[in-house]
Amino acid sequence: MTVFEALILGLIQGITEFLPISSSAHVQIAQELMGISNLTKPQLTAFIATIQIGTEIAVLIYFAKTIWEILGSWFQNALKPFPKQPNESRLGWLVILGSIPVAALGLLFQDQVESDVRQLWVIGVALIVFGIALGLADHFGKREKTIQDLDLKSGLAFGFGQALALIPGVSRSGGTITVGRMLGFTREAAARYSFLLAIPAVLASGIYQFLKSYQDLPQDLLFGTAIATVVSGVSGYLVIAWLLKYLTRGSFLPFVIWRVGVGSLLLIGLSIGAI
Repeated sequence: MTVFEALILGLIQGITEFLPISSSAHVQIAQELMGISNLTKPQLTAFIATIQIGTEIAVLIYFAKTIWEILGSWFQNALKPFPKQPNESRLGWLVILGSIPVAALGLLFQDQVESDVRQLWVIGVALIVFGIALGLADHFGKREKTIQDLDLKSGLAFGFGQALALIPGVSRSGGTITVGRMLGFTREAAARYSFLLAIPAVLASGIYQFLKSYQDLPQDLLFGTAIATVVSGVSGYLVIAWLLKYLTRGSFLPFVIWRVGVGSLLLIGLSIGAI
């Protein structure tokens, strides 16, 4: 992997991580189109998981004040009865609860996630199917609830939505936002909680994958991964700021159209042997 290729993949990761269009799908498609054939599927999984650390650092920076308030309140009130805890402390528990499904299922199906299902055919179908699901949820969602309306049941439901992202092409934010819209949360609330919920899972996955695989990776891939991580973090921060502002007035329809279009083109390209 050259530095230029790493920069391009890092930029794609940063731009697509927080949009509900699947960053892992777009990174893998770009890798195929650029002909980066020296990456095995486990190496690609490790690469994607590691550069996601950059985008999660962007989340930590953007939501630093909110995260600090959640942690401070949680350490002070975590042992009180849940209904009597302040909103920030309850949100801390909900992030923990919502992280359990993806952690458990990720460990249970680790081999399949890293190799078996990471195929372009799976990505193409997932882009289309879950794009349509996002469109339906966004159109019919009641758009009433805010983050303050989260409870244990909805927090766990968001967690299973995040776990859907173990299927390449689903999108971590897409899965959680779809569930959130189905539950009646506003677009901005669903997106904001999706970003906070992803922090433990993505950081843990990225660090685990890096420590597990870095010794087996060639030196040029390690350097390329570092470059891509920095680029993904900077671009990811800009996307967060833009998306949350956009969702105060816009819908998810453009992302639905993009998902269905890319997924359809991918399946057509695979069918005719162009990819």
